[in-house]
Amino acid sequence: MFRFSVAALQLIELFVSSVVHLSYGFYIFSSAVAGDLSSALNDVFFKSNIEPSIRDVQIAATANTDKDLPPIVLVHGIFGFGKGRLGGLSYFAGAEKKDEKVLVPDLGSLTSVYDRARELFYYLKGGQVDYGEEHSKACGHSQFGRIYEQGHYPQWDEDHPIHFVGHSAGAQVIRVLQQMLADKAFKGYENTSENWVLSVTSLSGAFNGTTRAYLDGMQTENGKSMKSICLLQLLRVGVIIYDWIDIPILKYYYNFGFDHFNMSWKKAGIWGLADCLLGNSGPFASGDWILPDLTIQGSLRLNSHLNTFPSTYYFSYATKRTRKFLGFTVPSNVLGIHPLLFIRVLQMCQWRHPPDVPPPFKGYRDEEWWDNDGALNTVSMTHPKFPIEHPNRFVVKDSECQPLQPGIWYYKIVEGDHILFIVNRERAGVQFDLIYDSIFERCRKHAFRKIPTMPDHVQ
Repeated sequence: MFRFSVAALQLIELFVSSVVHLSYGFYIFSSAVAGDLSSALNDVFFKSNIEPSIRDVQIAATANTDKDLPPIVLVHGIFGFGKGRLGGLSYFAGAEKKDEKVLVPDLGSLTSVYDRARELFYYLKGGQVDYGEEHSKACGHSQFGRIYEQGHYPQWDEDHPIHFVGHSAGAQVIRVLQQMLADKAFKGYENTSENWVLSVTSLSGAFNGTTRAYLDGMQTENGKSMKSICLLQLLRVGVIIYDWIDIPILKYYYNFGFDHFNMSWKKAGIWGLADCLLGNSGPFASGDWILPDLTIQGSLRLNSHLNTFPSTYYFSYATKRTRKFLGFTVPSNVLGIHPLLFIRVLQMCQWRHPPDVPPPFKGYRDEEWWDNDGALNTVSMTHPKFPIEHPNRFVVKDSECQPLQPGIWYYKIVEGDHILFIVNRERAGVQFDLIYDSIFERCRKHAFRKIPTMPDHVQ
């Protein structure tokens, strides 16, 4: 039975990987993650008896001594997945085991930042996801989505705030959610506020967009639409077909998150499929998906109404795999870059905004965007910077930001590519534990509004 289950999951993995890879195989980030799935799945099925590190056990034991500690919510990025997907594979490479009060929500992997923020709220509070009447009508999808019979942290409020950690686009999702809480944007929850968020930690966060989006096919003119012939068009076709065939076991294994667009053959029929493929309906027609949010223009639109709040702690790890050589920006430490990300690092080093197209904002300079990690530009990951720079402070050591002050984006530059701290723990080596241990320790010991009662051995 066990052998059959493993074989079945491997066949499903092969099929999903084939469909997904054919639809967006150009997208090196997803390809790189797919390249790591095999070894990671081996760990899941054949090394499940591996004991967590001593440090993991110590942190988990500390969390277990105080049940009143707020949870730490890990929010995945583009093409990501939460707990239970991909046969139990961990997007955060097992980092959630470092504390007993960690939640790993499964949000749409390609849905817009807005939609994912709405999903995250109901994942925590419970109830049926409400995308908002006005937004749903404008984007052509159902107003209501998945139902959470029981919220994963239903007591969430200002007296029970939460720590959030976001990777890549997940960091921007957290910021949008916090703004929604401040704006009281959830019907039936009139008491929400920005203070429901205790801290925000970003790992390679997509705050200011990426030139990678243009290399993959987004229009530089507006950052909203795709070029007629580009690699992103392959992604579009692949996702539409995947959602239309709507095979339950495959959707359970991996889901792009577009169920509220009703693209399955049961609801859309053959004419609905044709309509989506022709670009007349669906998320790619309305622009309600993740790539427009990852362009520089899309990030400017989001950032123009997102605030950094005075009672929340902010910390960011910006990654880069580039260096200066004879006046040029080039990939650094070739052996340390995932093979499938190397070409992207090189391409982003050479990016030039088209001279016949107006720059995305006043003061834009190509060279400011050359340092990158293969998916995002380093300047995009440090802190919200465009169109208005938010309060920030560059630090080299964690001790430089103690005591931690709220309302300021502390940020560090880390040598690594975009997927160094996810999926495959072995790639990051000791850096994995150093990064996540510092994140969890900061959440537990340095970011709080009420002085916590901690065990004697950790004070």
